[in-house]
Amino acid sequence: MAKSDALALYKKKRNFDITSEPASGGKANAKALAYVIQKHWANRLHYDFRLEFEGTLKSWAVPKGPSLDPKVKRMAVQVEDHPLAYGDFEGTIPAKQYGAGDVIVWDRGTWLPLEDPVKGFKSGKLKFEIHGEKLRGKWTLVRMKGNGEKQQPWLLIKEHDDEERPAADYDITEALPDSVLSAPGSRTKKAAAKKVLTKTGSTSKHAAAFPTGAVKAKLPTTIEPQLATLVETAPAGEWLYELKFDGYRLMSRLNGDKVNCFTRNGHDWTAKMPQLEKALKTLKLGSAWLDGEIVVPGKDGIPDFQLLQGAFEGRGRKSAAPTANEAAIVYYVFDLPFYDGHDLRDVPLVERRALLQKIMAKNKSPSLRFSDAFDAPSKDLVSSACKLGFEGLIGKRADAPYQSRRSADWIKLKCGKRQEFVICGFTEPKGSRSGLGALLLGLHDADGKLQYAGNVGSGFNDKLLVDLRASLDKLETSVRPFDAKTKVEGKPHWVKPKVLAEIAFADWTNTNRVRHAVFKGLRTDKTAQAIAREKVVKPSELKTSTKAAPTKKTSAHAAQKATAEKTASPALPKTLRVTHPERMIDKKSGLTKLDLVQHYAAVADVMRPHLKGRPVSLVRAPSGTGGELFFQKHAKADELPGVKLLDPALDPDHDSLLEIGNLTGLLSSAQMNTVEFHTWNAVASAIGKPDRMTFDLDPGEGVAWSRMQEAALLVRTLLEELGLVAFLKTSGGKGLHVVVPLKKQYGWDTVKDFSHHIVLHLAKTIPQLFVAKSGPRNRVGKIFADYLRNGFGATTVSAWSARARPGMGVSVPVSWDELPELTGGDHWTVETTGARLATGNTPWDGYAASAKPLSAAMKKMGFKPRD
Repeated sequence: MAKSDALALYKKKRNFDITSEPASGGKANAKALAYVIQKHWANRLHYDFRLEFEGTLKSWAVPKGPSLDPKVKRMAVQVEDHPLAYGDFEGTIPAKQYGAGDVIVWDRGTWLPLEDPVKGFKSGKLKFEIHGEKLRGKWTLVRMKGNGEKQQPWLLIKEHDDEERPAADYDITEALPDSVLSAPGSRTKKAAAKKVLTKTGSTSKHAAAFPTGAVKAKLPTTIEPQLATLVETAPAGEWLYELKFDGYRLMSRLNGDKVNCFTRNGHDWTAKMPQLEKALKTLKLGSAWLDGEIVVPGKDGIPDFQLLQGAFEGRGRKSAAPTANEAAIVYYVFDLPFYDGHDLRDVPLVERRALLQKIMAKNKSPSLRFSDAFDAPSKDLVSSACKLGFEGLIGKRADAPYQSRRSADWIKLKCGKRQEFVICGFTEPKGSRSGLGALLLGLHDADGKLQYAGNVGSGFNDKLLVDLRASLDKLETSVRPFDAKTKVEGKPHWVKPKVLAEIAFADWTNTNRVRHAVFKGLRTDKTAQAIAREKVVKPSELKTSTKAAPTKKTSAHAAQKATAEKTASPALPKTLRVTHPERMIDKKSGLTKLDLVQHYAAVADVMRPHLKGRPVSLVRAPSGTGGELFFQKHAKADELPGVKLLDPALDPDHDSLLEIGNLTGLLSSAQMNTVEFHTWNAVASAIGKPDRMTFDLDPGEGVAWSRMQEAALLVRTLLEELGLVAFLKTSGGKGLHVVVPLKKQYGWDTVKDFSHHIVLHLAKTIPQLFVAKSGPRNRVGKIFADYLRNGFGATTVSAWSARARPGMGVSVPVSWDELPELTGGDHWTVETTGARLATGNTPWDGYAASAKPLSAAMKKMGFKPRD
């Protein structure tokens, strides 16, 4: 093909009067073929892998970038050829242009074919050696499927040699994030030279220049807070130090006149702080996310945790009169991840804070303050903070981005040992003491089991002792939270492990008990399941980020982490009688039958579209997740109120199939100990022709979560090449579900056979990752894409259904953009799904309109249907 013809598609996609990308040009290297990788921040970050070949740069988009681990196969989608001159391109592709966003040259050098490259491209297997500034050694590109598609999916694989490194030890994209041409930490030469972007179209009264790295974006629905790592001593490097406040973390979302204040776990506390809400409105920021800490100053202005806790006693409605302590709440603001239509999470900390300080300088409310940073040796600062009565310091790397996770870029230096514990019981008071004697404390181990951590009997006043006893009496239970071998002195009263206590203590004993513990207050901004012993990290063990910008941004619908609290429990219908509401359903989470019923009341509106019109099967757990489970497909009249009995002809020789189409049926099933709801792939009105095809990605033993994410993307790529649209949801268990909406065209046998054909193709093409046989022995270290869900009578757990497994995960619809952020198939649980309800089913918008007939896909794969 002539060079001009090879670049026809490249030129067609671009307006060179607007973009600075080269239209053509570039000279071939007489001695060696050019190789380049460009890091490209388009709609999503990816890496453009390019090899000089036959007068152009053959190009592949690699979403996750290259890996030096031969076990990790990176998807590489072939795109249009680029001119040789493109190998030197760094800059910003303007908005509304193809590939709009920043581009840097991440690596460059030369490449050497190890076999005939012409035959390699044609056959779909190209072996070569790279001599770059970052990448070196032997590599292979393998085409997944070759049917002449415009964008062929390939795999980029590192071959075994001296340059390989295990992915668990080293990620070259994280370790070496910068350009090999422009200044370190900058995206482009232009960005390095220009420190601020000109602000245009501002809707805020605080007109200001935006720092480099700010990205124009919609206001995110949620942003999870960045959390700090507890360290032994301060590390070397450029760090900013702020006082560690004795308060509650608070993320505030401002959108015009609407303000929402969220705890670190996503619980909306706006109604509890109407005066703070009013103060935030006075900032008139347009759209913003503020990160900070709320405190109540005590003696000498030092934050008092018990005064803060008292600020919320009796507060639940805006109409309630504010307490004196609530009126004294001060919100110290220390970060600005989003402001006035711009996502600032890619912006270095010092620049985010400079903008925040400028904004807060115009604030006139005494309830809002900027959290100052100190320019002094950390050793001196810690000493001063402790003498004043503060908890310690928070250190933050000056050039770090904002990352919604626990990060080594933020550290904690504490004056003493202090953390949260789960209250697991109490002892009776002795002598003249009232209320209770001591609180029995627990922490979760690595397996999620509660372990005894000692007791605390000091730090209380008489009123607090009486109030605590009254609260804990309501939670008393006969269930012992600790192993029977654990010795606890006296005759303890056990309580449900739901309440948290903030405890200061001198040290840990060699039996992992706290020594000289002092009660500081209760915590209501965290969940019990998240409480474990806080690990102290040495400076040498810190793994800070090596870049000033994260490789990905949290999407507008990004979920709260799996430690988020559920929202307020919904009101149940007065006609519903929940028997034995206190019965423990899941020991790991401490969830009761009432908790489960309330979950289904909360998700009913978003769950009904997934149940509507479909036969449903119920998984009942009378003895909880640890007991025997019953799978129910049929029922008799009036057995389950609100559950519709379908025409017996749909499944001859059995009682009627079930359909749940309303709240009554959903809750009555939950009342009858139903934990899981599974649906068919067809609606009852057209039971013979499925309207969807499901692939349940089931990992075998030893499969890392990153491999599951990669597998889901590969399945999606194959389905898209077949002209089908794929939707994603978590399974609530270990895996992921890829769901394909279909036109009602073929019968069950054909759909099942074709899905089997697809799975066989995956197993044959990528045998290192996929297997086509079920059973634990067959999928050790691999993933079974379960096609058996597509047979007559087979079911898949419904979206928003809980799972009868320890921890009680929930199956939740997600967008493909959210896949990199998921932590597992049980990313959401019954405890945390409430924070997701605002997003609901929006990741599946357009599902019904995306239904396609299977005939074209079958033809592409050479598959002949039965009917």
